[in-house]
Amino acid sequence: MTESILIIDDNQDILEFLSEVLGDTYKVHLAENAENALLVLNTEMIHLIVLDIMMPGMDGFELCQVVKSNVEYCHIPIILLTSKNTHLSHIKGLEAGADAYIKKPFSPRFLQIQITNLLNNRLKIKTHFASSPFEDVRVMAHSKTDEIFLKKLNDYIRKNIRDTQMDIDTLAEHMNMSRPTFYRKIKSLSALSPKELIDITRLRKAACLIAENEFSLAEIARMVGYSTHSLFSRNFQKHFNASPQEYMNSLPRISTQ
Repeated sequence: MTESILIIDDNQDILEFLSEVLGDTYKVHLAENAENALLVLNTEMIHLIVLDIMMPGMDGFELCQVVKSNVEYCHIPIILLTSKNTHLSHIKGLEAGADAYIKKPFSPRFLQIQITNLLNNRLKIKTHFASSPFEDVRVMAHSKTDEIFLKKLNDYIRKNIRDTQMDIDTLAEHMNMSRPTFYRKIKSLSALSPKELIDITRLRKAACLIAENEFSLAEIARMVGYSTHSLFSRNFQKHFNASPQEYMNSLPRISTQ
């Protein structure tokens, strides 16, 4: 999937220049002010923001704070652009929650490398979570707000894990988000759809129950919310590269003798 970048600057020439620089690699969205930027954030899946500090109305510092304090898109990395070459301005940008700070004039190559590094770091976290069977979901958090959000979501899924009807609408309602906003949030944080996140949570719980060796596989399938044993086995095989029975057989058993 091609990542989407939102460029926010009141200078049309800068918007066109950055669009040319980044357009071959990323899907680029443009906004001339904070109001238009928030409209884009509320309708599009944005993976990174390039934000100019000096803008009429709400400036870059204020918009950065708004984005970073909003649970719906606080996970999006922000690069601040500024012509202010002072330590105070730099500190103010970092205090607003910016992930990187670039002084004008800058090399397009330097900006591209900063973007690549930030996106790659996010990708490494997502890949680690997806490939680590028992990793805590909060490993994907990029802020305290994200950590609280993910804990609340994970706690709800685990509490209602027997519910075979749990779906994106159920979760979005619990998290007080619209369906599209919730989907964008989860997809951006984890690279998983909400359905895939539910499945992974079910399967990780199933693996723990299998290790306890107190229930049959059919019982465990029902306990983690699968309506059929075949669906449970198929999804387990996909996630753990082993069937539930193979996984059970691979676990060490404590001798009772």
